Formats: sequence, structure tokens, C-alpha cells
Amino acid sequence: MSADAAQTKPAGAMSAEELEDFTAKLVAALKTVHDPEIPVDIYELGLIYKVDVNDENKDVTVDMTLTAPACPVAGEMPGMVKSALETVPGIGEITVNMTFDPPWTPEMMSESAKLELNMF
Repeated sequence: MSADAAQTKPAGAMSAEELEDFTAKLVAALKTVHDPEIPVDIYELGLIYKVDVNDENKDVTVDMTLTAPACPVAGEMPGMVKSALETVPGIGEITVNMTFDPPWTPEMMSESAKLELNMF
């Protein structure tokens, strides 16, 4: 592959700026989802482990967890996340994977979540 070909983005691929803007919209959508037992959104709680975006077709894969495997909304949370992400204009296919490895701990919360929950 020539140096010029390596620097050319594939047809339909998002630029770095477009990807950053799209990612910000994804995060905003994720912040609308709350654990019903905790008054903080799942993003700030640290329940979102990874968000992968295919920059050609805007398919999104989310790896997430719950505060505990026996969480009462365990069966509903992936659907809640998918529904929130479906509000992002132009999004492709959405896959939400639930994992408990590593297990969630309060240390995964953002500083703002800890402040909101008086955990300092």
C-alpha cells in the first residue's frame, strides 16, 4: 500500500471530527438512561465499559455491566440502552452486550457521580 493510500480514508468513513461529534451524541444518549434505584445515569456510574463505532456504517456495539448481577432491571437494561441510542440520528445497527467481567465497583463511578451520591 502506498503512503497516499494509507492516509486516504475509505469511502463513507467518518472523519475524526465527525466521529468525535457522533461519539458525543452517543454519550449524551447513554446519559439519559438511569438505574431506577440510583439517581445517576449509567454512563457516570461507570456501567458502560466500551462503545465501538464502525466509522463506515455507524453500527455501534456497547459493552456494559450492572451494579450487581441480580439487579432487578438486568433483563430490561440492554433494551433501555438500545432505545436511548436509537434516538441518535444516522445510527446503524446497535448491539448491547452485558458482561460482568470485570465486576462493577464504586471506584468505576465518575467524580460527578460520587459527588451526587455523597461518596466522598
